[in-house]
Amino acid sequence: MILIQNVSYYRNQKDILKDVSWRVEKGQHWSILGLNGSGKTTILDIINGYIFPQYGQVEVLGNFFGKSYIPNVRKEIGLVSSSLQHKIKDYETGLSVVLSGKFASIGLWEAVEKEDVQQALKFMQLLGCEHLQDEEYGVLSQGERQRVLIARALMANPKILILDEPCNGLDLIAREELLGVINTLSTKEDSPTLIYVTHHVEEILPCFTHTLLLKKGEVFAQGPSKELLTEEKLSKFYNRPVSVQVEQNRTWLALKAEEKKNSFGIL
Repeated sequence: MILIQNVSYYRNQKDILKDVSWRVEKGQHWSILGLNGSGKTTILDIINGYIFPQYGQVEVLGNFFGKSYIPNVRKEIGLVSSSLQHKIKDYETGLSVVLSGKFASIGLWEAVEKEDVQQALKFMQLLGCEHLQDEEYGVLSQGERQRVLIARALMANPKILILDEPCNGLDLIAREELLGVINTLSTKEDSPTLIYVTHHVEEILPCFTHTLLLKKGEVFAQGPSKELLTEEKLSKFYNRPVSVQVEQNRTWLALKAEEKKNSFGIL
């Protein structure tokens, strides 16, 4: 599905990504975990062909970048990000926002057929936002907007669905409700490959069987989530002692209190 080999990218003489290699197989769902500035957004931009690395090779859905027509590749990738939220007009209805996903447009400018409306309502029902079809986008809550945008992304029947920090700005209840919706989506027989980007470990659901740990533009580790989301690994990753608690098959993280010494070096 995605093959990134020895990719490096720099901007303004600053390394953003350094020798990154990553492989996503069909049937896998991945999370990408990293602190701010770790290179998460840059990897997404490369996958979508918005920027091109100075070094390395990129292949998405069998298309080699540099030898393929990128706009066609983008049609098979659904992207839900905060940048998209701000581009949609407040007066657009929930249904029109979802329908626009078929045409990958901001706003609905083309005629739609009855089947399109039925498909849009089907996705809105799946995501628990069918009741928002006639509501204006501008009055929707953050969580409601995210559901509508995920339904929009599904309208193009993407093979890859990228969720870029979808829980950002949500309260506890809205976050857990949205995570529940994402988990339901992952269990569908025709579910696209999910790529979930976050800097919160507790958002990594059991359906994300694999995790990519990014640190300062480099791959710190990658592989099965159960092997990486451990106290030992994450303490090294954050360069701080952390405690890990697993509850409901999810990993919850807390910083350990650091021991302090007095001027004589005695605890």
